[in-house]
Amino acid sequence: MLLQNKKVAIIGGGPGGLTLARLLQLKGADVKVYERDKSREVRVQGATLDLHFESGLRALEEAGLMDAFRANYRPDADRLRIMDEHASIFFDEHSKTAKGDFGDEWFRPEIDRGPLRNMLLDSLLPDTVVWDSHIVSLKRHGDTWEIIFQNGNMVIADVIIGADGAKSKIRPFVTPIKPFYSGVTVLEGNIYDAEKNAKKINTVLQGGKIMALGDSKTISVSAKGDGSLDFYAGWNADVNWLTDSGIDFKNNKQVLEWFKKEYVNWDSIWLELFEAENTIFVPRPQYCMPLDQHWDAQPNITLIGDAAHLMPPYAGEGVNMAMLDALQLSQSLTSENFTDIRSAIAHYERQMFARFADIGRETLDNTEFMHSPDGLKKLMVMFGQHLE
Repeated sequence: MLLQNKKVAIIGGGPGGLTLARLLQLKGADVKVYERDKSREVRVQGATLDLHFESGLRALEEAGLMDAFRANYRPDADRLRIMDEHASIFFDEHSKTAKGDFGDEWFRPEIDRGPLRNMLLDSLLPDTVVWDSHIVSLKRHGDTWEIIFQNGNMVIADVIIGADGAKSKIRPFVTPIKPFYSGVTVLEGNIYDAEKNAKKINTVLQGGKIMALGDSKTISVSAKGDGSLDFYAGWNADVNWLTDSGIDFKNNKQVLEWFKKEYVNWDSIWLELFEAENTIFVPRPQYCMPLDQHWDAQPNITLIGDAAHLMPPYAGEGVNMAMLDALQLSQSLTSENFTDIRSAIAHYERQMFARFADIGRETLDNTEFMHSPDGLKKLMVMFGQHLE
């Protein structure tokens, strides 16, 4: 095997990095995952994820984790309501008797990020993940890499895989290509005990998902298994909006006043999302890597997930692409068809580039039309419905 007697360092312990670690360990590889979080409990994990038949679920199947997934996913959490800014419902999957099942290529079961991460962590050999490992520098030493962490630790690895997200520290060692701004900014929030703190929205949500479009803006809401909800407000904004707005996003009153002005034509029900106390707001300008990005494969370093192909969330493909990256890279690195690691990496990267060119285009198209005056009408057409 190409990785025999090689130390593999995966930088980043998100779904992509952990899936890759599991798949490589099943093949006998010596893998460590270096994660900046101090422990598995330190950070609240974000919104629910819908895994797709041809990517996320396929990776879990290859990883031998479908039984664990079935035990942790949330049936009916994928049921969607499409609404307008006035809170009128135009499409309602709650009225359907069934939404498919495993084996159906259109079945996209939902799982919270926390349980997915725990499931993957529990599948790894003891001490695979090295917590509190925030990378500060990377240096090439002949055929190996020296990794230095903020806590003062240093390790040597033969192969580096950057799975460290949108602000990847590994990507500059692979390519100078940078992302571009999509034109849309998102404000993310989480409300604990939604039944108490967002009663009206929670009643409409019914444990599923809401996608509301109107006035060239969006609000998406997802229920979580712990009784909380996550939401994302998206709107067209200048690239410098975040710094020019002057909003202190730790000041919830300021954020509420901004929402009332920005979403002035939206029904008062949506105010619940911004009136709840203790909500932590995180602004996220949406960037995307160039769809035609390409680089020459290196002998012992590559990228997966957002580090490789950052894109907005409006096609639901981010985690699925990352997990499929993990599957295809693991297959390449453990294949007998390649004479060296560079060739294996090149094979994986060719597949990744081609996939991203297609899915990235779909994502950008969705991002643009959903934040246009005809966003609701176009979304309904995607679901086989037509507005008068």
